[in-house]
Amino acid sequence: MSNDASFRSKYGPWAVVAGAAVGLGAEYSRQIAARGLSLVMIDREPGALAATADAIRGEHGVGVKTIEVDLARPDVGERVAAGVGDLEIGLLVYNAAIGTVAPFLETPPALEDAVIDVNCRGPLRLVHAFVPAMVARGRGGVILMSSMSGNFGSAQLAVYAATKAFTLVFGDAIWAELAPHGVDVLTVQPGSTRTPGWLSSQPSDPGAEIMPAMEPADVVREALANIGVEHRLIPGEANRQGAELLAQLPRRQAIEMMSQLTAKLIRNDRPRP
Repeated sequence: MSNDASFRSKYGPWAVVAGAAVGLGAEYSRQIAARGLSLVMIDREPGALAATADAIRGEHGVGVKTIEVDLARPDVGERVAAGVGDLEIGLLVYNAAIGTVAPFLETPPALEDAVIDVNCRGPLRLVHAFVPAMVARGRGGVILMSSMSGNFGSAQLAVYAATKAFTLVFGDAIWAELAPHGVDVLTVQPGSTRTPGWLSSQPSDPGAEIMPAMEPADVVREALANIGVEHRLIPGEANRQGAELLAQLPRRQAIEMMSQLTAKLIRNDRPRP
């Protein structure tokens, strides 16, 4: 059996990708479609979502359904489940996230609430919506997108990094719970990745890039190759080495280093939230 046929058998026939319009979510959608799975693509940006979906239909010839919804909604699980209907979902990718890079006291509480809703409550609700059927079938998979920032607190990343730490612990727990039922869980911790969100946070001068970034295609390729193999993944050898070095430092020193790096990565002319 080919790798793609094995992947379809384990995780098909349909995959749900949350945050699918651009960046890593769009790349997940493309690579999953290339493996022969049909897609339910979820995003709140209708124009970008429709454009990506049309491109995937044309290139890969798989079924593609789009659902326009704000993943911060308290009833997001019910709304998405209603849009999916009776489709058999074998793979859930929760890529959606809201990022904040600003001093905590300058971050509006309403924005903090939205970050928690999308980054924490959203994956909980979609796991509840789709994983029970996977357990009943004895097969399936969940990919949760965390971040290397979830390992340590960092000045100006207080809320975002905390939500990514939540994702790490949640992913660990459901991996342990679901593995005996044949459902794989992988939590991915990308470093700097050339997504639209990352590019918007970089210095105006393209030559002033602080640290090398991975391409979305490479991050997604590693993730799809490792679901069912690992339960956590830091894509990119340089990122893995960096994480190992930080883990060897006293936690206080690691937090200080992360805070210094975050400060260097922020555009001076970037508007505060």
